[in-house]
Amino acid sequence: MDFIDQLRALAARIESNKDLIQTEEATKTAMIMPFIQLLGYNVFDPTEVTPELVADVGTKKGEKVDYAILKDGKPIILFECKKCGGDLSNNHASQLFRYFHVTEARFGVLTNGLTYRFFTDLDQPNKMDEKPFLEFSMLDFKDQEVEELKKFAKVAFDVDSILTTANDLKYTRAIRNQLAEWMNAPSEDFVRLVSLDLLPGKRFTPALKEQFTEITKRAFKQLISSRINDRLREAMSPEMPAVAPATQNPVDTPAAQEVETQGATIETTLEEIEGFHIVRAILRDLVPSKRVVMRDAQSYCAILFDDNNRKPICRLRFNNSQRLYLGLMNGKEEEKVLITDPDEIYNFADRLRATVSAYIAE
Repeated sequence: MDFIDQLRALAARIESNKDLIQTEEATKTAMIMPFIQLLGYNVFDPTEVTPELVADVGTKKGEKVDYAILKDGKPIILFECKKCGGDLSNNHASQLFRYFHVTEARFGVLTNGLTYRFFTDLDQPNKMDEKPFLEFSMLDFKDQEVEELKKFAKVAFDVDSILTTANDLKYTRAIRNQLAEWMNAPSEDFVRLVSLDLLPGKRFTPALKEQFTEITKRAFKQLISSRINDRLREAMSPEMPAVAPATQNPVDTPAAQEVETQGATIETTLEEIEGFHIVRAILRDLVPSKRVVMRDAQSYCAILFDDNNRKPICRLRFNNSQRLYLGLMNGKEEEKVLITDPDEIYNFADRLRATVSAYIAE
């Protein structure tokens, strides 16, 4: 079985059992030890994986690292563990910061069994960085993240190689965060830069700043939306129509005027993507995320259970960016609710869960 297949199998087991795991010790046994073993380290060999490694810090004696992975008798990776789903803020990383300073390990991992945050010392030698260079989610990982994780496997472990990658990942992450910030709230300097060639000889007045700030935000969103649509079109199976025929969707009655035109251009907006992921998040502890499917159409974006037109969870009527409507299902009837932001979908979590619970009970 390939590494990624083993990882998916472990993730599926964790998804099924996570609600039963209530303590830190249970988290270590059921989630973190299997993860370390997946990387190729023998968790039952204390010369390779040492639990409760003593790491005295100054006057503090008896300080212990939850797990230390050893090579040639020296620690190379330290694990600080919290209970399943526990907080992984910097306050909870303080022990790992101290351990990192007094051992020869170049990598520290803070985890709650669901999320793994990987740290090193890029900013200052022998002092763990405040921000992780890699964050890995067991329940929502991408192929590229798996490739980075594989570098920590026993057969591939090489400090210099990982540090080179870590440096790239650190700055990539920082630039991505900066771009995300500019997308939502572009700074004056950024707006001035992108509009420089568009306003030759003009003074950058407060009025132009306000105008081009909004234009820049809109351009960002349209660019990303366009890229998302391109990817969706590529991923769509050619034999599967983008829009189901109206006759297959009885819940459209009596709103027959909303029949979709299959030849029309359909654009999936950022708000629809965001709304879809919010609905998935609301239902995640009720059903696996893959059973919640988005199918976009011309007048609304349908969120379906098991990709079944007869089992609509809700509809995102976001084509008019000035007025967003959430369509909640009541049997075959749809109730349209005006919302100002996709985040307000969380206010209707109970209704969405009730709808899916009814489908499960059928």
